[in-house]
Amino acid sequence: MTDVISTELKRECEAVQIPYGSPVNLPQGTQADIIQTLGGTFTVRTAEGMFRIAGKDADALGVPVPAEPPPKPPHSGSAEVDEKLIWETLRTCYDPEIPVNIVDLGLVYDMSIDRLPSGNNKVSVKMTLTAPGCGMGATIAGDAQQKVLMLDGVEEANVEIVWDPPWHQSMITEQGRRILGLE
Repeated sequence: MTDVISTELKRECEAVQIPYGSPVNLPQGTQADIIQTLGGTFTVRTAEGMFRIAGKDADALGVPVPAEPPPKPPHSGSAEVDEKLIWETLRTCYDPEIPVNIVDLGLVYDMSIDRLPSGNNKVSVKMTLTAPGCGMGATIAGDAQQKVLMLDGVEEANVEIVWDPPWHQSMITEQGRRILGLE
């Protein structure tokens, strides 16, 4: 999370409208307040609403572009996947409206690793959202999938959004509750 930073877009950039999940182009000169910088993305508030901007477009906000992870080596067929590393990776994914990662928010219900014939692994994640009508679901799930796919030894990743059981605030971890000031 960050303090609010006011800026003017230095160039047109792609964004995703929150909470609808609609892709939009924000024009150069748009006044924006950066209200969250977590998980390599930016949540901004403008006169037109809230938007999520990818880290690759940080220069449009006038801030440094976050360092990209090194390119993933080709699948060697021999990499072991550490379950702890997958959970840590999922902890780098955020709902753009809430400053708590998807694991500590209680959105990830299940994670499994299956060995593929190639010797690499398929990671399957079942997660939910805080509200069934949230249009950001595909964006959040896609972010989680891409980050898991970047891990050495992961050849396939599937992130499925499920609604059973329905999410409730009681699913937030102790760490998440502290961040949100619920304890």
